Amino acid sequence: MERDELRGHVALVTGANHGIGAATAQALGVRGAGVLLSWLRSDAQPSAGDAEARIRSAGGRAATIEIDLTDEDAPAHLFDEAEAAFGPVDILINDASAWVGDSFARRPSDRFGREQAWVSPETIDRVFAVDARAGALLIAEFARRHLARGGTWGRIVGLTSGGPLGFPEEVSYGAAKAALENFTMSAALELAPYGVTANVVHPPVTDTGWITPEVRRAVEDSAELFHIATPDEVAEVIAFLVSDAAALITANVVRLR
Repeated sequence: MERDELRGHVALVTGANHGIGAATAQALGVRGAGVLLSWLRSDAQPSAGDAEARIRSAGGRAATIEIDLTDEDAPAHLFDEAEAAFGPVDILINDASAWVGDSFARRPSDRFGREQAWVSPETIDRVFAVDARAGALLIAEFARRHLARGGTWGRIVGLTSGGPLGFPEEVSYGAAKAALENFTMSAALELAPYGVTANVVHPPVTDTGWITPEVRRAVEDSAELFHIATPDEVAEVIAFLVSDAAALITANVVRLR
């Protein structure tokens, strides 16, 4: 890691109060980027203040904002706040999620023991509003401002899960992530002439606090899952994708194992 390799750059990271989002914010912050950490209060998760404090204690620049990404004014407000604190945003990390486990063949719990719901207007709208719609509008705001100022360097990274065959037991989540992938690929092709790369990272099962012995056994017994990653491991890949060394990498879904 080059400590100052992102100095002069500004990152907006959504879902930055825990897990991969918090780890990514820290990875970018210690590399010199000014980082705005976006989060939304939850009984089960910490505030983004913990991640902000860790960045600052390492000598980095960080600020936090609590905001509901389903608000149509949220993207402009986030970019305004980031610009006021650090300057124009040239790194966007779409990590926030409104995950819910839903199914077309609902059982009391999924294969990992988590509660299941039927697929419904409520589950679809809840997940799509954050994982797909908000991600797309954040990309749109990034692009609008980048083009308006004549930007020549930019990085967009989204987080995904599931796959082309769907996501059983996480139906709406998988579909919303597929939409985010598609939005990001369009951005990669349309914004390439303006120095912007756009990629999506598909992490393996990642220990963000929900891993149980049952999950570990499921991973060990799976022919497709090989590793339970830490948020820091995933964040290192994201940090590489936003670096100058990854300037030729765009329009990819990077699947981690």
